[in-house]
Amino acid sequence: ILPWGACEAHNYHLPYGTDNYETEALVFEAARLAWEQGSKVVVLPTIPMGVNTGQSDIYMTLNMNPSTQQSILEDVAESLTGYGLDKLLVVNGHGGNDFRQILREVGAAFPDMFLATCNWFQSVDQGKIFEKGGGHADEMETSLMLHTWPELVKPLGQAGAGKARKFSVEALNESWAWSERKWTRATDDTGIGDPRKATPETGEQYFKEVTAKLSRLFISLAETGEDDLYI
Repeated sequence: ILPWGACEAHNYHLPYGTDNYETEALVFEAARLAWEQGSKVVVLPTIPMGVNTGQSDIYMTLNMNPSTQQSILEDVAESLTGYGLDKLLVVNGHGGNDFRQILREVGAAFPDMFLATCNWFQSVDQGKIFEKGGGHADEMETSLMLHTWPELVKPLGQAGAGKARKFSVEALNESWAWSERKWTRATDDTGIGDPRKATPETGEQYFKEVTAKLSRLFISLAETGEDDLYI
Protein backbone atom coordinates (compact mmCIF):
# COMPACT_ATOMS: atom_id res chain seq x y z
CA ILE A 1 0.00 0.00 0.00
CA LEU A 2 1.52 3.31 -1.07
CA PRO A 3 -0.11 6.39 0.51
CA TRP A 4 0.28 9.55 -1.59
CA GLY A 5 -0.54 13.08 -0.50
CA ALA A 6 0.57 16.64 -1.23
CA CYS A 7 2.04 19.78 0.30
CA GLU A 8 -0.32 22.72 -0.20
CA ALA A 9 -2.14 25.48 1.63
CA HIS A 10 -5.39 24.42 3.37
CA ASN A 11 -7.24 27.64 4.20
CA TYR A 12 -5.85 29.43 7.27
CA HIS A 13 -6.52 26.78 9.91
CA LEU A 14 -5.08 23.51 8.57
CA PRO A 15 -1.40 22.60 7.95
CA TYR A 16 0.16 22.32 4.52
CA GLY A 17 0.63 18.59 5.06
CA THR A 18 -3.07 17.93 5.72
CA ASP A 19 -3.39 15.45 2.84
CA ASN A 20 -0.45 13.46 4.21
CA TYR A 21 -1.67 13.44 7.82
CA GLU A 22 -5.16 12.35 6.80
CA THR A 23 -4.04 9.68 4.35
CA GLU A 24 -1.51 8.15 6.72
CA ALA A 25 -4.00 7.99 9.59
CA LEU A 26 -6.63 6.33 7.41
CA VAL A 27 -4.24 3.87 5.76
CA PHE A 28 -2.56 2.85 9.02
CA GLU A 29 -5.89 2.13 10.69
CA ALA A 30 -7.26 0.30 7.63
CA ALA A 31 -4.10 -1.81 7.48
CA ARG A 32 -4.45 -2.62 11.19
CA LEU A 33 -8.01 -3.81 10.58
CA ALA A 34 -6.83 -5.88 7.61
CA TRP A 35 -4.07 -7.50 9.67
CA GLU A 36 -6.64 -8.44 12.31
CA GLN A 37 -8.43 -10.36 9.56
CA GLY A 38 -5.23 -12.15 8.60
CA SER A 39 -4.29 -10.08 5.55
CA LYS A 40 -0.56 -9.32 5.47
CA VAL A 41 -0.56 -5.95 3.78
CA VAL A 42 2.56 -3.78 3.82
CA VAL A 43 2.25 0.00 4.15
CA LEU A 44 5.05 1.92 2.43
CA PRO A 45 6.23 5.42 3.41
CA THR A 46 3.91 8.21 2.31
CA ILE A 47 4.91 10.28 -0.72
CA PRO A 48 4.36 13.80 0.68
CA MET A 49 4.18 15.90 -2.49
CA GLY A 50 1.62 15.86 -5.29
CA VAL A 51 0.47 17.67 -8.42
CA ASN A 52 -0.03 21.35 -7.54
CA THR A 53 0.63 23.11 -10.84
CA GLY A 54 -2.37 25.38 -10.30
CA GLN A 55 -1.03 26.66 -6.97
CA SER A 56 2.49 27.62 -7.97
CA ASP A 57 1.93 31.22 -6.85
CA ILE A 58 0.93 30.20 -3.31
CA TYR A 59 3.86 30.45 -0.90
CA MET A 60 5.54 27.12 -0.08
CA THR A 61 3.11 24.95 -2.00
CA LEU A 62 5.30 22.21 -3.50
CA ASN A 63 4.53 20.71 -6.90
CA MET A 64 5.43 17.26 -8.20
CA ASN A 65 4.71 16.80 -11.90
CA PRO A 66 2.85 13.68 -13.11
CA SER A 67 5.97 12.63 -15.02
CA THR A 68 7.91 12.67 -11.74
CA GLN A 69 5.19 10.62 -10.08
CA GLN A 70 5.51 8.07 -12.86
CA SER A 71 9.26 7.81 -12.34
CA ILE A 72 8.77 7.26 -8.62
CA LEU A 73 6.15 4.58 -9.21
CA GLU A 74 8.39 2.82 -11.70
CA ASP A 75 11.21 2.74 -9.14
CA VAL A 76 8.88 1.49 -6.40
CA ALA A 77 7.46 -1.20 -8.70
CA GLU A 78 10.95 -2.32 -9.67
CA SER A 79 11.98 -2.61 -6.02
CA LEU A 80 8.86 -4.54 -5.05
CA THR A 81 9.13 -7.02 -7.90
CA GLY A 82 12.68 -7.75 -6.79
CA TYR A 83 11.29 -8.84 -3.41
CA GLY A 84 8.60 -11.01 -4.95
CA LEU A 85 5.67 -8.67 -4.31
CA ASP A 86 3.23 -8.55 -7.21
CA LYS A 87 0.48 -6.15 -6.07
CA LEU A 88 0.65 -2.40 -5.47
CA LEU A 89 -2.23 -0.15 -4.44
CA VAL A 90 -1.75 3.63 -4.48
CA VAL A 91 -4.05 5.24 -1.91
CA ASN A 92 -4.48 8.82 -3.05
CA GLY A 93 -5.31 11.64 -0.66
CA HIS A 94 -5.03 14.68 -2.96
CA GLY A 95 -7.53 15.79 -5.58
CA GLY A 96 -4.82 17.06 -7.92
CA ASN A 97 -3.29 13.60 -8.25
CA ASP A 98 -4.64 11.26 -10.92
CA PHE A 99 -2.75 7.98 -11.15
CA ARG A 100 -4.91 6.14 -13.67
CA GLN A 101 -2.97 6.98 -16.81
CA ILE A 102 0.33 6.71 -14.96
CA LEU A 103 -0.53 3.18 -13.83
CA ARG A 104 -1.28 2.24 -17.43
CA GLU A 105 2.30 3.08 -18.39
CA VAL A 106 3.88 1.59 -15.30
CA GLY A 107 1.79 -1.53 -15.79
CA ALA A 108 3.06 -1.91 -19.32
CA ALA A 109 6.63 -1.84 -18.00
CA PHE A 110 5.83 -4.32 -15.20
CA PRO A 111 3.22 -6.68 -16.68
CA ASP A 112 3.54 -9.20 -13.84
CA MET A 113 2.54 -6.66 -11.17
CA PHE A 114 -1.10 -5.88 -10.39
CA LEU A 115 -1.47 -2.10 -10.03
CA ALA A 116 -4.47 -0.21 -8.68
CA THR A 117 -5.35 3.14 -7.15
CA CYS A 118 -8.16 4.56 -5.04
CA ASN A 119 -9.22 7.98 -3.75
CA TRP A 120 -10.23 7.55 -0.12
CA PHE A 121 -12.18 10.83 -0.17
CA GLN A 122 -14.57 9.33 -2.73
CA SER A 123 -15.17 6.08 -0.84
CA VAL A 124 -18.01 7.25 1.43
CA ASP A 125 -20.97 9.56 0.78
CA GLN A 126 -19.89 12.71 2.61
CA GLY A 127 -23.33 14.29 2.28
CA LYS A 128 -24.74 11.82 4.80
CA ILE A 129 -22.31 13.01 7.48
CA PHE A 130 -21.41 16.64 6.77
CA GLU A 131 -23.72 19.61 6.35
CA LYS A 132 -21.40 21.67 4.14
CA GLY A 133 -19.64 20.29 1.08
CA GLY A 134 -16.69 21.72 -0.77
CA GLY A 135 -13.65 19.62 -1.48
CA HIS A 136 -10.66 21.38 0.05
CA ALA A 137 -10.03 22.37 3.68
CA ASP A 138 -13.79 22.07 4.07
CA GLU A 139 -16.01 20.66 6.82
CA MET A 140 -14.96 17.08 6.01
CA GLU A 141 -11.22 17.66 6.04
CA THR A 142 -11.40 19.88 9.10
CA SER A 143 -13.52 17.34 11.00
CA LEU A 144 -11.16 14.54 10.01
CA MET A 145 -8.15 16.53 11.23
CA LEU A 146 -9.97 17.44 14.46
CA HIS A 147 -10.32 13.71 15.08
CA THR A 148 -6.88 12.53 13.98
CA TRP A 149 -4.54 15.49 14.55
CA PRO A 150 -6.44 18.09 16.67
CA GLU A 151 -3.22 19.72 17.86
CA LEU A 152 -2.49 20.81 14.27
CA VAL A 153 -5.84 22.56 13.74
CA LYS A 154 -6.06 26.26 14.52
CA PRO A 155 -9.27 27.67 16.08
CA LEU A 156 -12.07 27.65 13.52
CA GLY A 157 -12.60 31.35 14.15
CA GLN A 158 -9.37 31.88 12.21
CA ALA A 159 -10.59 29.93 9.18
CA GLY A 160 -11.78 31.61 6.02
CA ALA A 161 -15.27 30.97 4.68
CA GLY A 162 -13.96 28.75 1.88
CA LYS A 163 -15.99 30.49 -0.78
CA ALA A 164 -14.95 29.52 -4.31
CA ARG A 165 -15.67 31.12 -7.66
CA LYS A 166 -16.88 28.99 -10.56
CA PHE A 167 -15.70 29.17 -14.16
CA SER A 168 -17.53 31.66 -16.37
CA VAL A 169 -17.57 28.95 -19.06
CA GLU A 170 -20.48 26.86 -17.81
CA ALA A 171 -19.35 23.55 -19.29
CA LEU A 172 -16.15 23.71 -17.21
CA ASN A 173 -18.33 23.51 -14.09
CA GLU A 174 -19.79 20.21 -15.29
CA SER A 175 -18.26 16.74 -15.24
CA TRP A 176 -17.76 16.35 -18.99
CA ALA A 177 -15.40 19.30 -19.52
CA TRP A 178 -12.34 20.21 -17.50
CA SER A 179 -9.64 22.84 -17.05
CA GLU A 180 -7.22 23.30 -14.17
CA ARG A 181 -8.23 25.96 -11.67
CA LYS A 182 -5.86 28.76 -10.84
CA TRP A 183 -6.24 28.62 -7.09
CA THR A 184 -5.59 32.26 -6.25
CA ARG A 185 -8.20 33.36 -8.80
CA ALA A 186 -10.80 30.78 -7.77
CA THR A 187 -10.50 31.22 -3.99
CA ASP A 188 -9.81 33.91 -1.42
CA ASP A 189 -8.36 31.72 1.34
CA THR A 190 -7.31 28.56 -0.61
CA GLY A 191 -10.31 26.73 0.84
CA ILE A 192 -13.29 25.34 -1.05
CA GLY A 193 -16.17 24.75 1.33
CA ASP A 194 -17.03 26.33 4.68
CA PRO A 195 -15.17 24.47 7.46
CA ARG A 196 -16.73 26.22 10.43
CA LYS A 197 -19.30 23.51 11.26
CA ALA A 198 -16.60 20.87 11.60
CA THR A 199 -16.56 18.71 14.74
CA PRO A 200 -14.36 15.89 16.07
CA GLU A 201 -17.46 13.70 16.36
CA THR A 202 -18.33 13.83 12.66
CA GLY A 203 -14.64 13.40 11.90
CA GLU A 204 -14.58 10.21 13.95
CA GLN A 205 -17.69 8.87 12.20
CA TYR A 206 -16.19 9.54 8.79
CA PHE A 207 -12.84 8.08 9.84
CA LYS A 208 -14.47 4.83 10.92
CA GLU A 209 -16.52 4.50 7.74
CA VAL A 210 -13.60 5.22 5.41
CA THR A 211 -11.17 2.93 7.23
CA ALA A 212 -13.73 0.12 7.22
CA LYS A 213 -14.14 0.47 3.47
CA LEU A 214 -10.40 0.74 2.84
CA SER A 215 -9.72 -2.33 4.95
CA ARG A 216 -12.21 -4.35 2.91
CA LEU A 217 -10.37 -3.29 -0.23
CA PHE A 218 -7.01 -4.23 1.28
CA ILE A 219 -8.32 -7.64 2.34
CA SER A 220 -9.91 -8.34 -1.03
CA LEU A 221 -6.74 -7.47 -2.92
CA ALA A 222 -4.60 -9.55 -0.56
CA GLU A 223 -6.86 -12.58 -0.86
CA THR A 224 -7.53 -12.46 -4.60
CA GLY A 225 -5.16 -14.34 -6.86
CA GLU A 226 -4.25 -13.32 -10.39
CA ASP A 227 -6.48 -16.02 -11.87
CA ASP A 228 -9.46 -14.89 -9.78
CA LEU A 229 -9.53 -11.18 -10.62
CA TYR A 230 -12.37 -11.57 -13.12
CA ILE A 231 -15.65 -13.41 -12.68
